[in-house]
Amino acid sequence: MTATPLSDVGEGTLPFPAQTTSDEEIEAAHATDITDYLKRMAGGVFVNDIQNNPLQPDINYRGFTASPLLGTPQGLSVYVDGVRVNQPFGDVVSWDLIPKSAIRSMTLVPGSNPLFGRNSLGGAISVRTKDGKSDPGVEIEASYGSFDRRTVEVQAGGNADSGFNWFLSSDYFAEDGWRDVSRSEAGQAFGKLGWSDTKTNVALSGSYAKTDLNGNGLQDQRLLERDRSSVYTYPDTTRNTAYLINLTGDHRFSDVLSFAGNAFFRSIRTRTFNGDINDDALGENLYQPSAAERAALTVAGYSGFPVAGETQANTPFPRWRCIANVLLNSEPNEKCNGLANRSNTRQREFGATGELTLKTPVGGGFNALTVGASYVNGRSVFVQSSQFGYLTPDRGIVPVIGAGAFADGTQDSEHAFDARVDLTGRTTTLSAYALDAFDVSRTLHVDLSARYDHTVVHNRDGLQPGGGTGSLDGDHKFDRVNPAIALRWSPTETFAIDAALAQTSRAPSAIELGCADPESPCRLPNALAGDPPLDQVVARTVETGINADLHGIALRLGAFRTVSRNDILFVADDTAGFGYFRNFGKTRRQGIDVDLAGDVGPVHLTGHYTLLDATYRNGETVDGSGNSSSEHVAPGFEGEIDIEKGDRVPLIPRHILKAGARWKPVEMLSLSADMIAISGVYARGNENNEHEPDGVYYLGEGKTDAYAVVNFGAEIRPARQLTIFAQLNNAFDKRYATAAQLGATGFDASGNFVARPFAGPVIDGERPLASSTFYAPGAPRSIQVGAKVRF
Repeated sequence: MTATPLSDVGEGTLPFPAQTTSDEEIEAAHATDITDYLKRMAGGVFVNDIQNNPLQPDINYRGFTASPLLGTPQGLSVYVDGVRVNQPFGDVVSWDLIPKSAIRSMTLVPGSNPLFGRNSLGGAISVRTKDGKSDPGVEIEASYGSFDRRTVEVQAGGNADSGFNWFLSSDYFAEDGWRDVSRSEAGQAFGKLGWSDTKTNVALSGSYAKTDLNGNGLQDQRLLERDRSSVYTYPDTTRNTAYLINLTGDHRFSDVLSFAGNAFFRSIRTRTFNGDINDDALGENLYQPSAAERAALTVAGYSGFPVAGETQANTPFPRWRCIANVLLNSEPNEKCNGLANRSNTRQREFGATGELTLKTPVGGGFNALTVGASYVNGRSVFVQSSQFGYLTPDRGIVPVIGAGAFADGTQDSEHAFDARVDLTGRTTTLSAYALDAFDVSRTLHVDLSARYDHTVVHNRDGLQPGGGTGSLDGDHKFDRVNPAIALRWSPTETFAIDAALAQTSRAPSAIELGCADPESPCRLPNALAGDPPLDQVVARTVETGINADLHGIALRLGAFRTVSRNDILFVADDTAGFGYFRNFGKTRRQGIDVDLAGDVGPVHLTGHYTLLDATYRNGETVDGSGNSSSEHVAPGFEGEIDIEKGDRVPLIPRHILKAGARWKPVEMLSLSADMIAISGVYARGNENNEHEPDGVYYLGEGKTDAYAVVNFGAEIRPARQLTIFAQLNNAFDKRYATAAQLGATGFDASGNFVARPFAGPVIDGERPLASSTFYAPGAPRSIQVGAKVRF
């Protein structure tokens, strides 16, 4: 990966320094997919592995995120061949839909670059795919490794003298996973047909993906210590089916005037099934069915339930009161300790982009003026339900059938809630942008750019239409002009200084606008309620750097500062995900980057260090029920915490260090090593950085420890067409965590369910709960071996 000025990526010519890598470098790293490569090799990138699935990580760059999880503030845009693949509903990115074998190059662009449009608050990732001209021939790769991981990649391409070229690829990934109940399977296919002559390039590409992923997420730190492969509750399944069709083209009218554009259509269907603890049951009496409940069980044909004596002490996993209350439709929301949450999201999106570039000579240099426009129309239908159930000893959820089976608000309970959603969201964005790149002198280059975005979001509630309290209906419009200026001074061929000042914004997505009422918090990704307005997020970045070539070693020293106003944050109440979206004053992410790459004899070296200071710049009050420092009536009760200016933003490390070496002692052998070292992060729920465990009501440190992970790789080429490889990850079997969260726990240290961990005090009918630190554990040592054949 190199740090060089980048052109012709995404929309228009980009003046910003960027990290660019080729498919050969991704292959040399034996990366599982592009997220694995970014995690291990890209400067400033770190991972919060909230889902704990290798194809579902949160990719973070300088503290901004591209995540597959609804509710995560999305601050990075991702493009594939000019198509923005952040999805209409929630702006999430499903990394499992991008086929690795089809990638020709990947570029990570820093800063609040307005040319990339929405979500590019902290940067953008641009992926270019292969074609028959760049990758002719046939290649087959297969591998097998730890956790029963199997991968197969096949690609073939070619071109003809007539100008036609073609490319096909297919990927398959399957594994049992290193944690319990974590089997996953993913398949992707890609094809491209193109034609070109001296002035024109046209290509039609299509991709298809079908995936079935299990990501079992965070685990209570006590249960993690007992069994690192254990899960808190299950299942946690995400099934994606998607296809994308993209027509791209460019034409050179003359030496000074050219056109480029694309038109696309894509469809995504996502189905989830999540088994969660019902936090409303914590603190309730779930034991010994009453006479009325026993009668209901008998009428329904159940037998074997206790007539007396069931207590928390002798029944660690109660179920009879749950079943009875579902049958009676009385209080299953209080007596059932499990929830089976299902969602079905259907999305379709189409759009087009076109731009003209005029290049004219200016003195001894040139002036390139690019003007463009784009239109994107997206439609999302989100339907969800929550069914009451009970926990089993292996922490699975068994849904119960009966009159009160679903959380629809009809239960005869003061705490009844309605978790149903039937939301249709339509989002349209019309954009216009311009970039003028010109040489002021032989050594000084300037880029001026700006982008205008007009976004309209229409939400329609299928359950409670018409607007008003509790309805999701809403119409929202957002407009913004975002400018940027960048300069590069190159007094010699081996030395340059660059500086940039840029601004970009993102409009709230349909899901954020549908879950923004603090009086009606939502269970993401499971429920929405209320529809008050939210403001656009606006980010401004100032960045500067020195670039030098020191005897074949490329070095960059850079400094950056990004200030975001009106960040849209999901304010969570507990580990199950209750909360709502809100605008949050101001945050700042600033730091220093040091990047180097080059060859020392037969060894290729890379190194990246980022000092990242991410802090809140305004005071705010948020829920802190799992935080020992919250303002509660007594320990273990709900409470709020006060964020003060200067508090560090959770889940963002202060130090990120990466180093890599690739050695080729002889022509047929390559050896590689890379290392990732990350400092600890504060847990979600510890936004004030003041949580201290007491060992009774509050368990766990509320932050992660620093860690370092070392990986080794090897390749042998016994013949020109054959490569045999092996990859050893986490070679020293380091135990570490990439993320953490504070929240109420439903289990004791032995893994038994506990509804009432404390007998008292009883305040307003409520009892205290035990809270813990939940961690996202990193994968243990693993090895993958395989072979690649080329024809």
